[in-house]
Formats: sequence, C-alpha cells, structure tokens
Amino acid sequence: MGFGVFIHRSDSIYDDSPAEQYQFPSQYLRRVEACVGDWIVYYEPSKITGTRGYFAIAKIQQVIPDPKVSGMFLALIEPGSYLDFANPVPFNDAGGLVERGLLNDQGRISGRAQSAVRPLLPSDFDRICHLGLDETAPPLPRLDTDNRASGFEEAQAPFQLEQQRDRVSVTVSRVLRDRVFRRVVLRAYDERCVVTGIKLINGSGRAEVAAAHIRPVEKNGPDIVNNGIALSGTAHWMFDRGLISLADDLEILISRQTNDPESIRSIINKSGYALHPTRVPDRPHPHFLHWHRENCFKQ
Repeated sequence: MGFGVFIHRSDSIYDDSPAEQYQFPSQYLRRVEACVGDWIVYYEPSKITGTRGYFAIAKIQQVIPDPKVSGMFLALIEPGSYLDFANPVPFNDAGGLVERGLLNDQGRISGRAQSAVRPLLPSDFDRICHLGLDETAPPLPRLDTDNRASGFEEAQAPFQLEQQRDRVSVTVSRVLRDRVFRRVVLRAYDERCVVTGIKLINGSGRAEVAAAHIRPVEKNGPDIVNNGIALSGTAHWMFDRGLISLADDLEILISRQTNDPESIRSIINKSGYALHPTRVPDRPHPHFLHWHRENCFKQ
C-alpha cells in the first residue's frame, strides 16, 4: 500500500466521479494498484483556469477492469472516504514546492509531475493534508465564543496522523468532515440559501445557513461539494422531509402532499430555480438529485 496523486479535471475525457471511481488506462495499472487500501490526493492541473491544485482526498478500495471499455480500469473509491479540502492547496506555496518528492537530484521538478497517476511520499501527504484540512481558522467569521450551552458545540477535531510501521494511517472524524463540508459548500454558494436567495449574517457574524447533503451521509452520500447545497433553516427542514426537491435543471419542485403550497412558493426566490455556484463542477450532480427525488421527495 502507498499514497498517490491522481490528476483529475472536470472536463476530463475519462469516466471519472471523484467520490466514486477513477478511470485510467492500463499503463497506470501498477501505480494505482499500489494505492489500494490507502489514500490518494486529487490534483487539478495548473493549466486549468482557476485551478484548485490539490483539492481532495479519497481512499482506494479496489481496482477492477472497466466493464464498459476494453483496456481501461476503474479505481473504486471506498464509500464515505472522499473529502474536499477546506483550503485547496497550490502546487507551490510560500515555502516552495508542496509535493517535494517531485524534485530530482538537481533540485528541479522531474518529469513525474506530468504523470496522471504518481506515488506520493508520506511526508508530502502529511504536508498537503495539513494545509488542505487546516482548522486553525473558523469556516466563517464569528464573534460568539460561548456557544456550548446551545447544544451545538463545534469543538475543533484535528486531523490525526499516526505512524504505523512503514506507513501513515489517516483518521478523519465525522466532526471534522462536517466542518469541512460546511466550509466548502457555503463558500461555493456565497453563504446564500439556494431556495430563498437570502443571505443572512447574524449579530455574531455567522451565516444563518446550513450545508445540506442532497444524499445523506447515512444513505452513503459522499462529502463532496456537488452533493451539497446551502439552505436556510425552514428550507432545510422542507428539503430533508421531501416537501421540496430539485429537478436536474435546478427547478425547485414542491410536493403535492404539502398542506400549504402557496406559503412555500412565497419563500422561494422569484426565478423558481435554485441558485447555483459559479464553478460548474460544484453544481449539484444529477446523480444525487435523482436519488433525492426518488427516495425523499413526496411526489
């Protein structure tokens, strides 16, 4: 087992779904197989406009031949392991090259940097994850320091690295995942409710909006930004209970079983469509929207 870097771009010709599978040709088979049972870091190339650099981690569960395409393979992602970074990590930072294993004996970037799949040193994995999952700053500005009495304690859950023989194992707690997911989703939607269109910041400097999973975690929904939307309290309650849902084009759907559809329409933004992030890859994926309509929405 070993760590790796998988290059991914949203306009890829490959059949990739970062939280579920990574398609690759046979030339990378041995490198990918070396990562089975361990963690990889996703990287978006620098030539992509607005590149996120190193943007997520995931754990490789197994590798199988692609049943649809001869000569291609699929690296299947362990369910629930994918996590977007709270802070996308650039290829270079103030300290120089982040992935230092790419330097050759002359201190220059080697040709390995061009490989779609490459091994990653444990020390580089450690560094990238600490930068990407840094929780020293709160996900949103806030001034209230005594919030424990409310029952919604947000104590920091640090990223834990534990040395075990020849490898570094990773534990990402549910608390940390929720905090990172909230930060990523609210950033994508500018802290604005997608249903009402309203952006409210309370007196403590905190956005009154939640990061909601479209397909819930307990139903194998991943912590990926395109499985999330920003919702205010009432809209969140209605979405979770299937009183509203979203079509693939993000039209807001109202259940026929609701007792007061007119009141619901009164709080929906005038367009009748959910707001969407600027970045196309961040927008709700039809796969998750279909799941919500089929399993939650009271049609």
